[in-house]
Amino acid sequence: MTEDIADETGEWHGWRTATHDALYGPGGFYRRPEGPGKHFRTSVHASPLYAEAVARLLCWVDRALERPDPLDFVDMAAGRGELAVGVLAALPPDVAARTRVYAVELADRPAGLGTRIEWLPEPPRRITGLLFANEWLDNVPAEVAEVDAAGTPRRVLVRRDGAERLGEPVWGAEARWLSRWWPLPAEEGVRAEIGLPRDEAWADAVAALDRGLAVAVDYAHTVDTRPPFGTLTGFREGRATTPVPDGSCDITAHVALDACAAHETARALPPARLLTQRAALRALGIASARPPLTMASTHPAAYVRALASAGEAAELTAPGGLGDFGWLLQPVGLPDALLDNALFEDARSD
Repeated sequence: MTEDIADETGEWHGWRTATHDALYGPGGFYRRPEGPGKHFRTSVHASPLYAEAVARLLCWVDRALERPDPLDFVDMAAGRGELAVGVLAALPPDVAARTRVYAVELADRPAGLGTRIEWLPEPPRRITGLLFANEWLDNVPAEVAEVDAAGTPRRVLVRRDGAERLGEPVWGAEARWLSRWWPLPAEEGVRAEIGLPRDEAWADAVAALDRGLAVAVDYAHTVDTRPPFGTLTGFREGRATTPVPDGSCDITAHVALDACAAHETARALPPARLLTQRAALRALGIASARPPLTMASTHPAAYVRALASAGEAAELTAPGGLGDFGWLLQPVGLPDALLDNALFEDARSD
């Protein structure tokens, strides 16, 4: 439920409605022609190594599925199609020839995108392969709750100019979600993002798979490490800024991936895995070790390339940075034993 109130200064909305309109409405942030890449840098933009790692993961899924024809790759929140393009280019020719690539994005298809990539506003159904959601769930709008002076969590209402006020008490399914996944102390001013819409969006994406693997990668926290004042923030031209729902900036909040993993629709599926990006990329062959110095004299050009690659790998796996992103892996229609192999063995011990 979203409360909308009008007064003499403008309309007040819950953060879920306000964020949706600011990001995805007419003229919204994600519909701008320059694309989100101008405003923030994801792992996809940091290095082509990221697409290569996702391509390796798709090849693993392909083998686990016994090389289906066709094999599907779905890039959720595709931006301008950068990851879809990179993965397709990194696949071995025999796998690429069987792969159908879908880029899922609400913005219009960018000019010049290859014809091998199908552009959709929502994921296709009956997927056999890999659904990969890089920094998607953090932009699924969610309500914000704040504890009032009496110790009651209330929905935070916001105007287009960013001014806030408290609305009605949180109740029903949202209150139950808070109680289970983000219990708030009775301290005035403590805040939380109510992640129920993210759980539901993830469950719907997973339901699109017949067989394969769904992966969500995002800023994340778990029930034992929830921040006391939430994580809602904005980004504009590479800098964090105050989240103002007027379409001028990205609005994002970290994701309770543990809640997504435990959504009720997941109970009939093999157990999900939660790990860090650092662990996942290392398991997928992304190494940040510098090349031996002797290589600089024997193969100088190769040394420079290897050094650059090591630097990019270090950024993708850095503690306190991209390496701390959470990866949620949900197998569908696969025996759980197929995930108990060397690919994820090291990841689980990170």
